[in-house]
Amino acid sequence: MEAIAEKLEIKLHEWKPETSQRVRVLVAEIIELADDDALDVGRSRFVEQEVVDLLDEPASR
Repeated sequence: MEAIAEKLEIKLHEWKPETSQRVRVLVAEIIELADDDALDVGRSRFVEQEVVDLLDEPASR
């Protein structure tokens, strides 16, 4: 097994369950994008949500 997969396996057992689940979702998204040869154009839903959240925040002025 590649070193990155081994490290991921270890980390998934070390992190809090919520963190591990989020990482699993993100990795699954990355794999799907790679399978579709769309890594250069795809964004994760998490990143999109972060942008929406930032836009929705009230101005700090």
